[in-house]
Amino acid sequence: MLCLTLHFSLLSNLLLILALPNSPTVTLGHTKVIGASNSTTNIDFFGGIPFASPPVGDLRFQPPVPQTSFPSNVTTFSAISFGPACLQQSTSDSISEDCLTVNVFRPAGTSVNSKLSVMFWAFGGGFHEGAPQDFDPSTLIARSVSRGTPIVYVSFNYRLGPFGFPQGNEVDATGDVNLGIKDLLAALKWVQVNIQAFGGDPTKVTVFGESAGAVLHSVLVLNSQISGLARGAIFASSSPATPAAHTAPQRESLWESFVAGVPSCAAVATSGSTLACMKDAPVAELLLSYQQVGVAGWLPVIDGPGGVFSATPSILYAQGNLSHIPFITGDVLDEGTHFVAQVPGLNYSSAFIKASITSQYSPPLAGVTAQELSDQIDKLLTLYPDDPALGSPYNTGNETFGLDSGWKRAASLAGDLVFHSTRRMFLQAAASRGSKVYSYLLTQPQLLGDPSLGVSHPVTKNYVYGTVLNDGIPFDAAVSIAMMEYWLSFASSLDPNDGKGAARPTWERWTTADKVLLQLNGGENQTVMIKDDFRAEGIDAINSKPLVFYH
Repeated sequence: MLCLTLHFSLLSNLLLILALPNSPTVTLGHTKVIGASNSTTNIDFFGGIPFASPPVGDLRFQPPVPQTSFPSNVTTFSAISFGPACLQQSTSDSISEDCLTVNVFRPAGTSVNSKLSVMFWAFGGGFHEGAPQDFDPSTLIARSVSRGTPIVYVSFNYRLGPFGFPQGNEVDATGDVNLGIKDLLAALKWVQVNIQAFGGDPTKVTVFGESAGAVLHSVLVLNSQISGLARGAIFASSSPATPAAHTAPQRESLWESFVAGVPSCAAVATSGSTLACMKDAPVAELLLSYQQVGVAGWLPVIDGPGGVFSATPSILYAQGNLSHIPFITGDVLDEGTHFVAQVPGLNYSSAFIKASITSQYSPPLAGVTAQELSDQIDKLLTLYPDDPALGSPYNTGNETFGLDSGWKRAASLAGDLVFHSTRRMFLQAAASRGSKVYSYLLTQPQLLGDPSLGVSHPVTKNYVYGTVLNDGIPFDAAVSIAMMEYWLSFASSLDPNDGKGAARPTWERWTTADKVLLQLNGGENQTVMIKDDFRAEGIDAINSKPLVFYH
């Protein structure tokens, strides 16, 4: 097992945690779980609690084996620190294959009878990086207490890269795909069994996440798989159709390359029978091969009837099998800038952009021809002209940041193809079935960092977790406070407008008759409801033929 040095840099306040004689404890079955208290934040912490058997040996590349209680010989468990992060290429946290653990934070003084609302977080990171210890919920929890709606906060680990999202014919045949999503299901089931012991109410769970974490949660809304596990959801900067809807066999060559880079298994790389060898291979060999093949392509896949991601989202929307749970979903203004490489001197011409989009959505899904894809891209290039004043980052006029003007055009297309179009399609499907849904657009100007990125994909979490409160920018603080209030209100009441906490504008529902979203901006009178109709012609063209773009 590979394990690197544990690192707590981001959660500096947790350095104050000490396991003292009066440390908080909970009883899970026959096991006494000992946590830690932070006297500065008045928060109890219980970390590194296993929710599934270690996915090692024969359980490597297998669905999780749920573990909702400790083995009979474990009468006491120390939960004073996070468990290691799951295997990934680069992180400052400790990593291990034995990583399927949950963490619970609660206000000090919470008892088994408190029945607090629960917020369950899934981190993002493109399905290839991240860890729960990278997020400090202290500010969010403190605000929940001050507004009179205290929460229990839960975070968890899920497997990443080829360990969580293996590809190829072999795992497709055995059904051993989408393991990271199955890890999420196992963690949510652990919450249902155990969260009451920590003072949480298992009937009041709201899942929330950003980017890849939002994808994981949103996939469970398809086919109603989240029913009984959560009553509400908040999705930031991703929806079920954000990752292109491939199947595992489409990436057989990626799996073969991964196996070929593992010395112990290279000889069987193209045999079609690799799993037995790969389960015995040293984890160091697997990690080295993963570093060589790269992070691209290890994503959720369509796994067919009975799976956790049974069909392309637009098909499932048409079938009407979505869960009815209320949810919030939203994006930042400039979703695409984070994903289009900035190459000075490169001509981002129409031909270059078309080739890039064609590669992203090839080979076409069943029922879609290469000509249809070509025609739709040509149509989009007409609707998204090479005019820097119209490109992303938006509201920056003719500024091109030292790049070809076509870069802003490509960034605009990327943001709408992957994020804004899929969000509108998700909302339309849910609202048309009567679900209570809300949407937002974060437009707060970023006065720190790279101006060429605008309001970029990763920034939402900084506001939700309150990390911008002390950056010296009053408008950032205003947005952060509002977002925490809305999020906590929704977790408490399934309505962002509970009338508690800091004053804030009423957030109206997104309906098929009134497609509106909340603009989140700290400027004077800038957090307001606006029509969700920006770039309507282009986004409508994308959604008019969703299968062309793997939606």
